[in-house]
Amino acid sequence: MTDQKTHSIRFIKRGQIVTLNNVPPSRTLLDVLREDLGSTATKEGCGEGDCGACTVVLSEAVGGQLIHKAVNSCIRLAHSVDGMAVWTAADIVGPDNKLHPVQEALVQCHASQCGFCTPGFVMSLFAMYQNHTCKGRAINRELAQAELSGNLCRCTGYRPIFDAAKMLDTLPLVKIDETDLLSKLELLAPVLYGPEADLMPETGYLSPDSLKRLLELRSQNPAAQIVAGTTDVGLWITKQHRQFDQIIDVTRAVELKRVDDFADHIAIGAAVTLNDAFAALCRDRPELQDFAARFAGLPVRNSGTLGGNVANGSPIGDAMPLLIALGATVVLMSVRGSRELLLEQLYTGYRQNVMAADEILAWIRVPKPGRPLPVGDREQVGLPHPLAGEGWGEGIPEFLRSYKISKRFDDDISAICLGINFHIDKGIVVKASIGVGGVAATPVRAINTEAACAHKPWSKATIDHAIGVLRAEFTPISDMRASSAYRTQVLGNLLERYWLESQGVQQINLQSYQRVQTA
Repeated sequence: MTDQKTHSIRFIKRGQIVTLNNVPPSRTLLDVLREDLGSTATKEGCGEGDCGACTVVLSEAVGGQLIHKAVNSCIRLAHSVDGMAVWTAADIVGPDNKLHPVQEALVQCHASQCGFCTPGFVMSLFAMYQNHTCKGRAINRELAQAELSGNLCRCTGYRPIFDAAKMLDTLPLVKIDETDLLSKLELLAPVLYGPEADLMPETGYLSPDSLKRLLELRSQNPAAQIVAGTTDVGLWITKQHRQFDQIIDVTRAVELKRVDDFADHIAIGAAVTLNDAFAALCRDRPELQDFAARFAGLPVRNSGTLGGNVANGSPIGDAMPLLIALGATVVLMSVRGSRELLLEQLYTGYRQNVMAADEILAWIRVPKPGRPLPVGDREQVGLPHPLAGEGWGEGIPEFLRSYKISKRFDDDISAICLGINFHIDKGIVVKASIGVGGVAATPVRAINTEAACAHKPWSKATIDHAIGVLRAEFTPISDMRASSAYRTQVLGNLLERYWLESQGVQQINLQSYQRVQTA
Protein backbone atom coordinates (compact mmCIF):
# COMPACT_ATOMS: atom_id res chain seq x y z
CA MET A 1 0.00 0.00 0.00
CA THR A 2 1.41 3.41 -0.97
CA ASP A 3 1.66 6.28 1.47
CA GLN A 4 -1.45 8.44 1.43
CA LYS A 5 -2.38 11.57 3.28
CA THR A 6 -5.61 11.22 5.20
CA HIS A 7 -7.63 14.05 6.64
CA SER A 8 -8.42 13.91 10.34
CA ILE A 9 -11.45 12.02 11.59
CA ARG A 10 -13.44 13.97 14.16
CA PHE A 11 -16.41 12.52 16.02
CA ILE A 12 -18.07 12.77 19.39
CA LYS A 13 -17.69 9.98 21.92
CA ARG A 14 -18.89 10.12 25.51
CA GLY A 15 -19.68 13.81 25.07
CA GLN A 16 -16.19 14.76 23.91
CA ILE A 17 -14.80 15.53 20.47
CA VAL A 18 -12.30 12.88 19.42
CA THR A 19 -9.73 13.67 16.72
CA LEU A 20 -7.73 10.93 14.99
CA ASN A 21 -4.98 11.51 12.44
CA ASN A 22 -3.37 9.28 9.82
CA VAL A 23 -6.12 6.69 9.79
CA PRO A 24 -5.79 4.48 6.67
CA PRO A 25 -8.77 4.59 4.27
CA SER A 26 -9.57 0.88 4.79
CA ARG A 27 -9.50 0.92 8.58
CA THR A 28 -12.75 -0.16 10.17
CA LEU A 29 -14.58 1.65 12.94
CA LEU A 30 -14.28 -1.44 15.14
CA ASP A 31 -10.48 -1.45 14.84
CA VAL A 32 -10.33 2.26 15.66
CA LEU A 33 -12.53 1.79 18.71
CA ARG A 34 -10.78 -1.26 20.13
CA GLU A 35 -7.17 -0.75 19.08
CA ASP A 36 -6.73 3.01 18.77
CA LEU A 37 -9.07 4.19 21.51
CA GLY A 38 -8.99 1.15 23.81
CA SER A 39 -12.81 0.97 23.79
CA THR A 40 -13.00 -2.79 24.25
CA ALA A 41 -16.63 -2.87 25.33
CA THR A 42 -17.40 -3.30 21.64
CA LYS A 43 -16.73 -6.92 20.67
CA GLU A 44 -15.66 -8.55 17.43
CA GLY A 45 -17.65 -11.66 16.64
CA CYS A 46 -18.09 -12.64 13.01
CA GLY A 47 -16.32 -9.73 11.33
CA GLU A 48 -18.93 -9.68 8.58
CA GLY A 49 -21.99 -7.91 9.98
CA ASP A 50 -23.94 -11.06 10.84
CA CYS A 51 -23.81 -11.51 14.61
CA GLY A 52 -24.23 -7.98 15.95
CA ALA A 53 -21.65 -8.23 18.76
CA CYS A 54 -19.89 -5.15 17.38
CA THR A 55 -23.03 -2.99 17.16
CA VAL A 56 -22.62 0.70 17.97
CA VAL A 57 -25.03 3.61 17.59
CA LEU A 58 -24.36 6.59 15.34
CA SER A 59 -26.09 9.91 15.92
CA GLU A 60 -26.12 12.67 13.32
CA ALA A 61 -27.99 15.89 12.68
CA VAL A 62 -30.51 15.80 9.84
CA GLY A 63 -32.59 18.91 9.28
CA GLY A 64 -31.78 20.16 12.76
CA GLN A 65 -32.93 16.93 14.39
CA LEU A 66 -30.91 14.04 15.79
CA ILE A 67 -31.31 10.61 14.27
CA HIS A 68 -29.91 7.50 15.93
CA LYS A 69 -29.00 4.31 14.06
CA ALA A 70 -27.54 1.01 15.21
CA VAL A 71 -24.80 -0.17 12.82
CA ASN A 72 -22.19 -2.92 12.62
CA SER A 73 -18.82 -1.37 13.42
CA CYS A 74 -16.86 -4.37 12.07
CA ILE A 75 -17.69 -3.53 8.44
CA ARG A 76 -18.16 0.22 8.80
CA LEU A 77 -15.19 2.32 7.68
CA ALA A 78 -13.84 4.67 10.32
CA HIS A 79 -13.77 7.69 8.02
CA SER A 80 -17.50 7.33 7.36
CA VAL A 81 -18.37 8.48 10.91
CA ASP A 82 -16.54 11.79 10.50
CA GLY A 83 -18.81 14.47 11.95
CA MET A 84 -21.09 12.08 13.84
CA ALA A 85 -21.51 10.94 17.44
CA VAL A 86 -20.48 7.35 18.19
CA TRP A 87 -21.98 5.49 21.14
CA THR A 88 -20.67 2.22 22.57
CA ALA A 89 -21.88 0.17 25.53
CA ALA A 90 -19.31 1.97 27.69
CA ASP A 91 -20.61 5.41 26.76
CA ILE A 92 -24.22 5.24 27.98
CA VAL A 93 -25.00 5.87 31.62
CA GLY A 94 -27.95 6.58 33.84
CA PRO A 95 -28.22 9.14 36.65
CA ASP A 96 -25.22 9.28 39.03
CA ASN A 97 -23.20 7.08 36.65
CA LYS A 98 -25.47 4.11 37.30
CA LEU A 99 -26.62 1.67 34.66
CA HIS A 100 -28.58 3.02 31.74
CA PRO A 101 -32.19 1.69 31.63
CA VAL A 102 -31.37 -0.72 28.78
CA GLN A 103 -28.51 -2.17 30.83
CA GLU A 104 -30.62 -2.30 33.99
CA ALA A 105 -33.43 -4.08 32.16
CA LEU A 106 -31.04 -6.74 30.82
CA VAL A 107 -29.72 -7.32 34.35
CA GLN A 108 -33.15 -7.55 35.93
CA CYS A 109 -34.42 -9.96 33.27
CA HIS A 110 -31.31 -12.18 33.48
CA ALA A 111 -30.82 -11.58 29.76
CA SER A 112 -27.09 -12.22 29.57
CA GLN A 113 -25.07 -15.40 30.04
CA CYS A 114 -21.62 -15.53 28.47
CA GLY A 115 -21.96 -11.79 27.83
CA PHE A 116 -20.06 -11.66 24.56
CA CYS A 117 -23.08 -10.62 22.50
CA THR A 118 -24.51 -8.40 25.25
CA PRO A 119 -22.81 -5.11 24.28
CA GLY A 120 -24.35 -5.43 20.82
CA PHE A 121 -27.80 -6.05 22.26
CA VAL A 122 -27.30 -3.08 24.58
CA MET A 123 -26.62 -0.81 21.64
CA SER A 124 -29.51 -2.04 19.50
CA LEU A 125 -31.76 -1.55 22.53
CA PHE A 126 -30.23 1.90 23.09
CA ALA A 127 -31.11 2.94 19.54
CA MET A 128 -34.64 1.61 20.02
CA TYR A 129 -34.84 3.43 23.36
CA GLN A 130 -33.87 6.75 21.76
CA ASN A 131 -36.19 6.33 18.77
CA HIS A 132 -39.22 5.01 20.66
CA THR A 133 -39.16 5.15 24.47
CA CYS A 134 -37.76 8.70 24.60
CA LYS A 135 -40.48 9.78 22.17
CA GLY A 136 -43.30 8.26 24.19
CA ARG A 137 -43.83 5.19 22.01
CA ALA A 138 -44.36 1.86 23.72
CA ILE A 139 -42.18 -1.15 22.93
CA ASN A 140 -43.83 -4.52 22.36
CA ARG A 141 -42.34 -7.87 21.43
CA GLU A 142 -42.98 -7.40 17.70
CA LEU A 143 -41.10 -4.09 17.64
CA ALA A 144 -38.26 -5.51 19.74
CA GLN A 145 -37.95 -8.51 17.44
CA ALA A 146 -37.67 -6.22 14.42
CA GLU A 147 -35.16 -3.88 16.07
CA LEU A 148 -32.97 -6.75 17.33
CA SER A 149 -33.04 -8.68 14.05
CA GLY A 150 -29.33 -8.08 13.51
CA ASN A 151 -28.23 -9.44 16.90
CA LEU A 152 -27.59 -13.13 17.54
CA CYS A 153 -27.19 -14.92 20.87
CA ARG A 154 -26.20 -18.55 21.46
CA CYS A 155 -27.14 -18.65 25.16
CA THR A 156 -30.33 -16.99 26.29
CA GLY A 157 -32.91 -18.12 23.75
CA TYR A 158 -33.99 -14.46 23.26
CA ARG A 159 -37.05 -14.58 25.51
CA PRO A 160 -35.37 -12.74 28.46
CA ILE A 161 -33.90 -10.21 26.02
CA PHE A 162 -37.36 -9.45 24.65
CA ASP A 163 -38.63 -9.24 28.22
CA ALA A 164 -35.95 -6.62 28.91
CA ALA A 165 -37.04 -4.64 25.86
CA LYS A 166 -40.67 -4.62 27.00
CA MET A 167 -39.57 -3.59 30.50
CA LEU A 168 -37.96 -0.33 29.32
CA ASP A 169 -41.24 1.59 29.57
CA THR A 170 -41.42 0.85 33.31
CA LEU A 171 -38.02 2.29 34.22
CA PRO A 172 -37.27 5.98 34.92
CA LEU A 173 -36.68 7.81 31.66
CA VAL A 174 -33.10 8.84 30.84
CA LYS A 175 -32.64 11.22 27.91
CA ILE A 176 -29.46 12.43 26.29
CA ASP A 177 -28.91 16.18 26.09
CA GLU A 178 -29.83 16.64 22.46
CA THR A 179 -29.28 20.40 22.46
CA ASP A 180 -25.72 19.97 23.69
CA LEU A 181 -25.02 17.15 21.24
CA LEU A 182 -26.41 19.12 18.30
CA SER A 183 -24.22 22.10 19.17
CA LYS A 184 -21.12 19.89 19.27
CA LEU A 185 -22.01 18.30 15.95
CA GLU A 186 -22.32 21.79 14.46
CA LEU A 187 -18.72 22.46 15.50
CA LEU A 188 -17.58 19.60 13.29
CA ALA A 189 -19.47 20.73 10.18
CA PRO A 190 -16.96 23.41 9.04
CA VAL A 191 -14.22 20.80 9.10
CA LEU A 192 -16.25 18.53 6.85
CA TYR A 193 -17.49 21.08 4.35
CA GLY A 194 -15.34 24.17 4.88
CA PRO A 195 -11.92 25.18 3.52
CA GLU A 196 -10.30 21.89 4.53
CA ALA A 197 -12.55 20.09 2.04
CA ASP A 198 -10.28 21.48 -0.70
CA LEU A 199 -7.56 19.15 0.54
CA MET A 200 -9.65 16.09 -0.19
CA PRO A 201 -8.07 15.22 -3.58
CA GLU A 202 -4.79 14.67 -1.72
CA THR A 203 -6.29 12.19 0.71
CA GLY A 204 -6.92 8.49 0.55
CA TYR A 205 -10.56 8.80 1.64
CA LEU A 206 -12.65 11.11 -0.51
CA SER A 207 -16.11 12.04 0.72
CA PRO A 208 -17.56 14.85 -1.41
CA ASP A 209 -20.73 16.60 -0.31
CA SER A 210 -22.15 17.27 -3.79
CA LEU A 211 -22.89 15.23 -6.88
CA LYS A 212 -20.82 17.62 -9.04
CA ARG A 213 -17.75 17.14 -6.85
CA LEU A 214 -18.35 13.39 -6.67
CA LEU A 215 -18.35 13.08 -10.46
CA GLU A 216 -15.21 15.20 -10.72
CA LEU A 217 -13.38 13.05 -8.18
CA ARG A 218 -14.52 9.88 -9.91
CA SER A 219 -13.19 11.21 -13.22
CA GLN A 220 -9.86 12.08 -11.60
CA ASN A 221 -9.61 8.79 -9.68
CA PRO A 222 -11.09 6.01 -11.88
CA ALA A 223 -9.21 3.30 -9.95
CA ALA A 224 -10.56 4.35 -6.54
CA GLN A 225 -12.93 1.98 -4.77
CA ILE A 226 -16.48 3.37 -4.61
CA VAL A 227 -18.25 2.74 -1.29
CA ALA A 228 -21.57 3.61 0.29
CA GLY A 229 -22.51 1.65 3.43
CA THR A 230 -19.61 -0.86 2.95
CA THR A 231 -21.80 -3.79 3.99
CA ASP A 232 -20.13 -5.75 1.19
CA VAL A 233 -16.80 -3.97 0.69
CA GLY A 234 -16.31 -4.27 4.44
CA LEU A 235 -16.14 -8.05 4.04
CA TRP A 236 -13.44 -7.68 1.40
CA ILE A 237 -11.42 -5.90 4.07
CA THR A 238 -12.16 -8.16 7.05
CA LYS A 239 -12.28 -11.53 5.28
CA GLN A 240 -10.11 -11.11 2.20
CA HIS A 241 -7.70 -8.68 3.91
CA ARG A 242 -7.86 -6.31 0.98
CA GLN A 243 -6.61 -2.75 1.41
CA PHE A 244 -7.48 0.25 -0.75
CA ASP A 245 -5.15 3.16 -1.40
CA GLN A 246 -8.06 5.39 -2.33
CA ILE A 247 -11.76 5.25 -1.52
CA ILE A 248 -14.59 7.47 -2.75
CA ASP A 249 -17.59 7.58 -0.41
CA VAL A 250 -20.87 8.62 -2.09
CA THR A 251 -22.95 8.93 1.07
CA ARG A 252 -22.38 12.65 1.72
CA ALA A 253 -23.45 13.81 -1.74
CA VAL A 254 -26.64 15.62 -0.76
CA GLU A 255 -28.41 15.04 -4.08
CA LEU A 256 -28.00 11.28 -3.72
CA LYS A 257 -29.40 11.16 -0.16
CA ARG A 258 -32.93 11.93 -1.34
CA VAL A 259 -35.95 9.95 -2.46
CA ASP A 260 -37.72 12.12 -5.04
CA ASP A 261 -41.41 11.50 -5.65
CA PHE A 262 -42.66 12.10 -9.19
CA ALA A 263 -46.08 11.54 -10.75
CA ASP A 264 -45.18 8.24 -12.37
CA HIS A 265 -42.12 7.00 -10.45
CA ILE A 266 -39.88 7.48 -7.45
CA ALA A 267 -36.14 8.15 -7.81
CA ILE A 268 -34.02 6.65 -5.05
CA GLY A 269 -30.57 8.22 -4.70
CA ALA A 270 -27.52 5.98 -4.46
CA ALA A 271 -26.79 7.21 -0.93
CA VAL A 272 -30.25 6.37 0.46
CA THR A 273 -30.00 3.62 3.07
CA LEU A 274 -31.70 0.30 2.53
CA ASN A 275 -34.04 1.03 5.42
CA ASP A 276 -35.15 4.37 3.95
CA ALA A 277 -35.30 2.99 0.40
CA PHE A 278 -37.58 0.12 1.41
CA ALA A 279 -39.72 2.55 3.42
CA ALA A 280 -40.21 4.55 0.21
CA LEU A 281 -41.08 1.42 -1.76
CA CYS A 282 -43.51 0.31 0.94
CA ARG A 283 -45.36 3.63 0.89
CA ASP A 284 -46.57 2.80 -2.61
CA ARG A 285 -46.63 -0.95 -2.09
CA PRO A 286 -47.35 -1.86 1.56
CA GLU A 287 -47.39 -5.56 0.66
CA LEU A 288 -43.57 -5.39 0.55
CA GLN A 289 -43.25 -4.70 4.28
CA ASP A 290 -42.63 -8.31 5.32
CA PHE A 291 -40.09 -8.81 2.55
CA ALA A 292 -38.28 -5.57 3.43
CA ALA A 293 -37.97 -6.62 7.08
CA ARG A 294 -36.16 -9.80 5.98
CA PHE A 295 -33.44 -7.95 4.09
CA ALA A 296 -30.54 -8.63 6.49
CA GLY A 297 -30.77 -7.21 10.01
CA LEU A 298 -31.59 -3.62 10.92
CA PRO A 299 -27.93 -2.54 11.47
CA VAL A 300 -27.10 -3.67 7.92
CA ARG A 301 -30.13 -1.84 6.52
CA ASN A 302 -29.12 1.27 8.49
CA SER A 303 -25.68 1.32 6.82
CA GLY A 304 -26.10 -0.31 3.42
CA THR A 305 -27.68 1.51 0.51
CA LEU A 306 -30.00 0.29 -2.22
CA GLY A 307 -27.68 1.83 -4.80
CA GLY A 308 -24.74 -0.11 -3.40
CA ASN A 309 -26.73 -3.34 -3.39
CA VAL A 310 -27.66 -2.87 -7.03
CA ALA A 311 -24.21 -1.71 -8.18
CA ASN A 312 -22.59 -4.65 -6.38
CA GLY A 313 -24.77 -6.99 -8.42
CA SER A 314 -24.56 -10.10 -6.26
CA PRO A 315 -26.58 -12.91 -7.88
CA ILE A 316 -28.16 -13.58 -4.48
CA GLY A 317 -28.91 -9.96 -3.63
CA ASP A 318 -32.50 -9.59 -2.44
CA ALA A 319 -33.34 -6.21 -3.95
CA MET A 320 -32.62 -6.88 -7.61
CA PRO A 321 -35.27 -9.55 -8.38
CA LEU A 322 -37.91 -7.28 -6.86
CA LEU A 323 -36.69 -4.23 -8.76
CA ILE A 324 -36.56 -6.20 -12.01
CA ALA A 325 -40.17 -7.28 -11.47
CA LEU A 326 -41.10 -3.63 -10.89
CA GLY A 327 -39.48 -2.53 -14.17
CA ALA A 328 -36.87 -0.38 -12.40
CA THR A 329 -34.19 1.49 -14.31
CA VAL A 330 -30.79 2.80 -13.20
CA VAL A 331 -29.26 6.17 -14.00
CA LEU A 332 -25.49 6.13 -14.56
CA MET A 333 -23.63 9.43 -14.41
CA SER A 334 -20.20 10.85 -15.16
CA VAL A 335 -18.74 14.25 -16.00
CA ARG A 336 -19.59 13.35 -19.62
CA GLY A 337 -23.31 13.09 -18.95
CA SER A 338 -25.87 10.47 -17.95
CA ARG A 339 -27.57 7.41 -19.38
CA GLU A 340 -30.45 5.22 -18.22
CA LEU A 341 -31.06 1.53 -18.72
CA LEU A 342 -33.16 -1.28 -17.34
CA LEU A 343 -31.71 -2.63 -14.14
CA GLU A 344 -31.10 -6.11 -15.54
CA GLN A 345 -29.17 -4.56 -18.44
CA LEU A 346 -26.60 -3.26 -15.94
CA TYR A 347 -24.95 -6.66 -15.52
CA THR A 348 -22.59 -8.48 -17.88
CA GLY A 349 -21.36 -11.29 -15.61
CA TYR A 350 -20.64 -12.28 -12.03
CA ARG A 351 -20.23 -8.95 -10.20
CA GLN A 352 -19.46 -7.29 -13.54
CA ASN A 353 -21.40 -4.44 -15.13
CA VAL A 354 -21.46 -1.98 -18.01
CA MET A 355 -20.34 1.04 -15.99
CA ALA A 356 -17.36 2.91 -17.40
CA ALA A 357 -14.41 3.67 -15.13
CA ASP A 358 -15.58 7.25 -14.62
CA GLU A 359 -19.26 6.44 -14.04
CA ILE A 360 -21.25 5.99 -10.86
CA LEU A 361 -24.72 4.62 -10.29
CA ALA A 362 -26.62 7.74 -9.22
CA TRP A 363 -30.32 6.85 -9.05
CA ILE A 364 -32.73 3.94 -9.20
CA ARG A 365 -36.06 4.83 -10.79
CA VAL A 366 -39.03 2.69 -9.80
CA PRO A 367 -42.39 3.07 -11.63
CA LYS A 368 -45.37 3.60 -9.40
CA PRO A 369 -48.10 0.93 -9.30
CA GLY A 370 -49.87 0.77 -12.64
CA ARG A 371 -47.77 3.65 -13.97
CA PRO A 372 -45.26 2.59 -16.64
CA LEU A 373 -42.33 4.76 -17.70
CA PRO A 374 -43.33 7.55 -20.12
CA VAL A 375 -42.94 6.88 -23.85
CA GLY A 376 -39.81 9.03 -24.14
CA ASP A 377 -38.14 7.12 -21.33
CA ARG A 378 -39.12 3.79 -22.86
CA GLU A 379 -37.28 4.77 -26.03
CA GLN A 380 -34.23 5.88 -24.06
CA VAL A 381 -33.83 2.61 -22.19
CA GLY A 382 -34.82 0.34 -25.05
CA LEU A 383 -38.24 -0.76 -23.81
CA PRO A 384 -40.75 -1.84 -26.47
CA HIS A 385 -43.92 0.12 -27.04
CA PRO A 386 -47.21 -1.68 -26.38
CA LEU A 387 -48.99 -2.85 -29.49
CA ALA A 388 -52.37 -1.41 -30.30
CA GLY A 389 -54.94 -2.72 -27.85
CA GLU A 390 -52.36 -4.41 -25.59
CA GLY A 391 -51.46 -1.76 -23.05
CA TRP A 392 -48.95 -2.14 -20.24
CA GLY A 393 -51.31 -2.32 -17.33
CA GLU A 394 -52.16 1.37 -17.17
CA GLY A 395 -54.89 1.74 -14.60
CA ILE A 396 -54.96 -2.01 -14.00
CA PRO A 397 -54.03 -3.01 -10.43
CA GLU A 398 -50.85 -5.01 -10.11
CA PHE A 399 -50.53 -8.18 -8.07
CA LEU A 400 -47.01 -8.02 -6.62
CA ARG A 401 -45.21 -10.53 -4.46
CA SER A 402 -41.55 -10.99 -3.56
CA TYR A 403 -40.39 -14.24 -2.02
CA LYS A 404 -37.17 -15.00 -0.17
CA ILE A 405 -36.04 -18.52 0.71
CA SER A 406 -33.19 -18.82 3.21
CA LYS A 407 -32.05 -21.24 5.89
CA ARG A 408 -32.76 -18.74 8.67
CA PHE A 409 -35.84 -16.53 8.58
CA ASP A 410 -34.14 -13.35 9.82
CA ASP A 411 -30.74 -11.89 8.95
CA ASP A 412 -29.74 -14.47 6.35
CA ILE A 413 -28.68 -14.58 2.70
CA SER A 414 -31.10 -15.94 0.12
CA ALA A 415 -30.84 -19.29 -1.56
CA ILE A 416 -33.63 -18.20 -3.93
CA CYS A 417 -35.32 -14.84 -4.37
CA LEU A 418 -38.28 -14.36 -6.70
CA GLY A 419 -40.12 -11.15 -7.56
CA ILE A 420 -43.41 -11.50 -9.48
CA ASN A 421 -45.58 -8.64 -10.72
CA PHE A 422 -48.60 -9.37 -12.94
CA HIS A 423 -51.26 -7.01 -14.21
CA ILE A 424 -54.49 -9.00 -14.70
CA ASP A 425 -57.53 -7.53 -16.40
CA LYS A 426 -60.81 -9.41 -16.87
CA GLY A 427 -59.12 -12.75 -16.31
CA ILE A 428 -56.26 -12.09 -18.76
CA VAL A 429 -52.61 -11.49 -17.87
CA VAL A 430 -51.99 -8.11 -19.49
CA LYS A 431 -48.40 -7.82 -18.32
CA ALA A 432 -46.03 -10.29 -16.62
CA SER A 433 -42.74 -9.31 -14.95
CA ILE A 434 -40.58 -11.83 -13.09
CA GLY A 435 -37.14 -11.21 -11.52
CA VAL A 436 -35.04 -14.07 -10.15
CA GLY A 437 -31.99 -14.29 -7.89
CA GLY A 438 -29.86 -17.28 -6.95
CA VAL A 439 -30.12 -19.11 -10.28
CA ALA A 440 -27.43 -17.49 -12.46
CA ALA A 441 -24.26 -15.42 -12.35
CA THR A 442 -26.36 -12.26 -12.18
CA PRO A 443 -29.87 -11.29 -11.12
CA VAL A 444 -32.04 -12.11 -14.14
CA ARG A 445 -35.42 -11.66 -15.74
CA ALA A 446 -37.43 -14.84 -16.44
CA ILE A 447 -38.17 -13.91 -20.04
CA ASN A 448 -39.49 -17.30 -21.15
CA THR A 449 -41.81 -17.60 -18.17
CA GLU A 450 -43.12 -14.08 -18.71
CA ALA A 451 -43.92 -15.00 -22.32
CA ALA A 452 -45.69 -18.16 -21.15
CA CYS A 453 -48.03 -16.04 -19.03
CA ALA A 454 -48.50 -12.79 -20.95
CA HIS A 455 -51.84 -12.43 -22.78
CA LYS A 456 -52.98 -15.79 -21.43
CA PRO A 457 -56.00 -16.52 -19.21
CA TRP A 458 -55.15 -16.27 -15.52
CA SER A 459 -55.94 -19.91 -14.81
CA LYS A 460 -54.56 -23.04 -13.21
CA ALA A 461 -53.69 -24.38 -16.65
CA THR A 462 -51.63 -21.27 -17.45
CA ILE A 463 -49.78 -21.38 -14.15
CA ASP A 464 -49.09 -25.13 -14.38
CA HIS A 465 -47.51 -24.60 -17.78
CA ALA A 466 -45.55 -21.58 -16.50
CA ILE A 467 -44.18 -23.60 -13.56
CA GLY A 468 -42.61 -26.07 -16.00
CA VAL A 469 -41.19 -23.22 -18.10
CA LEU A 470 -39.71 -21.50 -15.04
CA ARG A 471 -38.05 -24.67 -13.79
CA ALA A 472 -36.53 -25.27 -17.23
CA GLU A 473 -35.45 -21.67 -17.82
CA PHE A 474 -32.44 -21.73 -15.46
CA THR A 475 -29.73 -24.19 -14.41
CA PRO A 476 -28.75 -23.05 -10.92
CA ILE A 477 -25.59 -24.21 -9.20
CA SER A 478 -25.36 -26.27 -6.02
CA ASP A 479 -23.61 -24.59 -3.12
CA MET A 480 -23.65 -24.34 0.67
CA ARG A 481 -27.07 -22.67 0.64
CA ALA A 482 -29.00 -25.08 -1.58
CA SER A 483 -28.62 -27.73 -4.24
CA SER A 484 -29.45 -27.11 -7.88
CA ALA A 485 -32.38 -29.53 -7.67
CA TYR A 486 -33.75 -27.77 -4.59
CA ARG A 487 -33.57 -24.36 -6.23
CA THR A 488 -35.27 -25.64 -9.37
CA GLN A 489 -38.08 -27.26 -7.39
CA VAL A 490 -38.59 -24.22 -5.18
CA LEU A 491 -38.82 -21.84 -8.15
CA GLY A 492 -41.90 -23.66 -9.37
CA ASN A 493 -43.30 -23.95 -5.85
CA LEU A 494 -43.09 -20.19 -5.37
CA LEU A 495 -44.90 -19.54 -8.64
CA GLU A 496 -47.64 -21.90 -7.47
CA ARG A 497 -47.78 -20.03 -4.16
CA TYR A 498 -48.23 -16.82 -6.12
CA TRP A 499 -51.20 -18.37 -7.93
CA LEU A 500 -52.75 -19.61 -4.68
CA GLU A 501 -52.35 -16.20 -3.03
CA SER A 502 -54.03 -14.58 -6.03
CA GLN A 503 -56.98 -16.89 -5.39
CA GLY A 504 -57.21 -15.79 -1.76
CA VAL A 505 -55.77 -18.94 -0.18
CA GLN A 506 -54.62 -18.19 3.36
CA GLN A 507 -52.05 -19.66 5.73
CA ILE A 508 -49.60 -20.90 3.13
CA ASN A 509 -46.61 -18.93 4.47
CA LEU A 510 -45.31 -17.79 7.84
CA GLN A 511 -46.51 -14.23 7.39
CA SER A 512 -50.09 -15.48 7.17
CA TYR A 513 -50.06 -16.69 10.76
CA GLN A 514 -50.71 -14.15 13.46
CA ARG A 515 -47.99 -14.27 16.08
CA VAL A 516 -49.38 -15.04 19.50
CA GLN A 517 -47.59 -13.11 22.23
CA THR A 518 -47.52 -14.32 25.78
CA ALA A 519 -47.30 -12.05 28.74
